[in-house]
Amino acid sequence: MSKIDHYIDAIIRQGMAEAQEDGSADTEAHHLLLALASHEGTAAHAALGSAGLDRQAIRAALDREFEHSLSAAGVSLAAYDLPTPSRDPDRRPRLGASARLAIERAIAAATGKRDLRPGHLLLGILEAELGTVPRALALAGVDRTALMADVRQPLAAGSW
Repeated sequence: MSKIDHYIDAIIRQGMAEAQEDGSADTEAHHLLLALASHEGTAAHAALGSAGLDRQAIRAALDREFEHSLSAAGVSLAAYDLPTPSRDPDRRPRLGASARLAIERAIAAATGKRDLRPGHLLLGILEAELGTVPRALALAGVDRTALMADVRQPLAAGSW
């Protein structure tokens, strides 16, 4: 396996651990984003950090998005004591649709797997127009377009 294969495998495994922690049956793009933020020493981690998006900030944004989505459906977290997610340590979350699409977008942006870099995976997640990640980032006040530009620039220059 190449270096990028090991990296993607590590991100997917960490994303699965994030999904399992959430009690999710599927590993989705927001789980991969949490994994990227946890994987120190990469350009993707640095780009997230420069936007103020460490793992804790992303988790807080995702929690706000969850609360906001419930509120849109007329459910207030303050009014209900929701149970903690059930976590089955023996169940391995499968790769969900948004995660698969993020990986496909990353490979397409890299013009093939051979040229794939960690920044491409971050772009694959950030390029989603709809879903949990763009809603969470918007609620956190993150300029997703500017962040994507910050990631694209070093990729285009070949410095990632």
